[in-house]
Amino acid sequence: MPTSYGLEPAKADTDLLPWSWAEERLALARNYWLATVGTDGRPHVVPIWGIWRDGQLLFGTAMSSRKARNMRRSTAAAVHLESGDEVVILEGNTDEVVEPAALARFAETYQAKYAVRPQVDDGETVIFRFTPAKGMGWREADFPTSATSWDLS
Repeated sequence: MPTSYGLEPAKADTDLLPWSWAEERLALARNYWLATVGTDGRPHVVPIWGIWRDGQLLFGTAMSSRKARNMRRSTAAAVHLESGDEVVILEGNTDEVVEPAALARFAETYQAKYAVRPQVDDGETVIFRFTPAKGMGWREADFPTSATSWDLS
């Protein structure tokens, strides 16, 4: 972060947020914001539902959606949570989930979370997996002391 934010080096590991803090919020979140890159290089940002599992976010969308078209062209993406009080922002890449077992597990977990079963084999829906490479997080209540970055690559 810029030095103008007043961040100082952590005095101890306890000053920084552990990755488990971010993963807990990612797993419990109902809504996620996904940013993809359009054909003109401009960002496209939309709210999505998804499942955080094994360090990745899985989510579905129509094959014809703008976000699906964007992710097929450029895998670069960002995901962040809704909260401005407990911030989690991730940057990484997406790929399509095609493994039948992974699709079935996604559908079961999604149904348990949202009380609706997603179509994973209807020929119109595609399931994507977002894998973060780096992230940032902080708590507004103790910012900038809690501001933390994670290298996940």
